[in-house]
Amino acid sequence: MLFTIDRVKSVLKAGIALLLIGSSFAIAEESQDETSVKFVRYGLLGEEKPGIIDAQNHIRDISALIEDITPATISSGRLNDIASMEITKFPLVSKDQRLGVPVNGVGKIVAVGFNYMDHIKETGQEVPKEPIVFMKSTTSLSGPNDDVMIPKNAEMVDWEVELAIVIAKTARYVEEADAAEYILGYTIGNDVSERAFQMYRGGQFVKGKSADTFAPIGPYIALRDNVDANNLHVWLDVNGERQQDSNTKHLIFNPEYLVSYLSSFMTLEPGDIVLTGTPGGIGGFQDPPKFLNPGDVVKLGIFGLGTQKQTVVPYTPQ
Repeated sequence: MLFTIDRVKSVLKAGIALLLIGSSFAIAEESQDETSVKFVRYGLLGEEKPGIIDAQNHIRDISALIEDITPATISSGRLNDIASMEITKFPLVSKDQRLGVPVNGVGKIVAVGFNYMDHIKETGQEVPKEPIVFMKSTTSLSGPNDDVMIPKNAEMVDWEVELAIVIAKTARYVEEADAAEYILGYTIGNDVSERAFQMYRGGQFVKGKSADTFAPIGPYIALRDNVDANNLHVWLDVNGERQQDSNTKHLIFNPEYLVSYLSSFMTLEPGDIVLTGTPGGIGGFQDPPKFLNPGDVVKLGIFGLGTQKQTVVPYTPQ
């Protein structure tokens, strides 16, 4: 199938209309706020251990204090207890560790679409009166530097750098003024998307958002108290070329509003992840359209929250 920019735009717009109806620790490129406490999970897939980041950006092991970073650990308040301790007393972890998803046992991934003005402009849509909400399957979760695998029969795999919220405690009908109390912290998400699945296969974004490896999250959770989530530089490169470059101050609906809004439609649980939307610069709306292919390298970051780096690989039966 031949994809021209007009064809891609028309298909994406049609899909939008359907929706409206219906392996190493990398943080150098974006300086981190030294006052923010950051929790990480490191180790081989399925064998991750909990850690905390010290002032020299080294991982320190906290497995003597907690078995893992899970919804139960988060809801217990244990992470806040550990954050108040002297970090340097914890054992240093050797370098070149793989990083895992910073929460084990994520209950759900809730995502928000069309939440940056420049992204709305490039798609030709009107500013939404309310957040546009969809879900990603939790089986799409992967570590921040793990490979992104092209799904079987995929044609249009795209990128989306996003600020991600990690929920701290059960949230139901939360007022916006109180919403910050329900945010544990922030991390980075790459909302990898297959536009053909998303738009050609009968609508509903979730089809194009949920393939294995389509939700790299991390590298760590920065606790919210010292993160100005409404003023963070957001960027993404493909093969060394800048594709997305924006700031969270351009979000239409900010994190506190989103937590309040979402809690009026569903219960948010500890460890749930909320992807807050992507800025302009996705591949599908460029002229000509750009999509990811095996061998491509995607690097993305948010100021104070570190960076991710993924290599795109072909589909391999699991």
